[in-house]
Amino acid sequence: MNKTRLEAFSDGVIAIIITIMVLEFKMPHSADWEALRPLIPTFISYILSFIYIGIYWNNHHHMVHTIKHIGPGIMWTNLNLLFWLSLVPFATAWMGENHFAGAPVAVYAIILIMCGISYDIMRRFIIYCHPHDEEVRFLLSRQQGKTIASTSCYALAIIFSLFYPYISLFLFFLVATFWFIPDQNIQHNADKHS
Repeated sequence: MNKTRLEAFSDGVIAIIITIMVLEFKMPHSADWEALRPLIPTFISYILSFIYIGIYWNNHHHMVHTIKHIGPGIMWTNLNLLFWLSLVPFATAWMGENHFAGAPVAVYAIILIMCGISYDIMRRFIIYCHPHDEEVRFLLSRQQGKTIASTSCYALAIIFSLFYPYISLFLFFLVATFWFIPDQNIQHNADKHS
């Protein structure tokens, strides 16, 4: 099977996820600037989630470039990732609507940790499906350190969400900085084979 279909489907789902998130904004009932104040937490939640979805889209795009052949396992691990990403709009809306209360922030952290684990499962399965391809193994194994750091931060965010939710928000933004720029080795490899 051609990986173009997998990537096109994933791009479509991610585009829908972003669209759903922006539709959660409630229109203010007055025309003054003060009417926007209650929307600030929702807007911050949206910005954070938009960044995360963009990071996943970008890194997924780079990861798919390493795939030489696609089988059912890669397709199912991709669907698993998309499932967890599709829950981000729910957690985003709940967290913003409740001004970063503990329970919504904890749910957001749980969904992010599951997205991270799902991404790692897909990454590992791609390596598994290319047992004799040292290039794929080298390119994708380099992400292991960021994965461990991210999972640790999400676990801490779950704990902090119960007492200090704003520390959890800081940890979410911190993890985003780890992944904001995809692995340049994958990009250089893709350019080399183009």
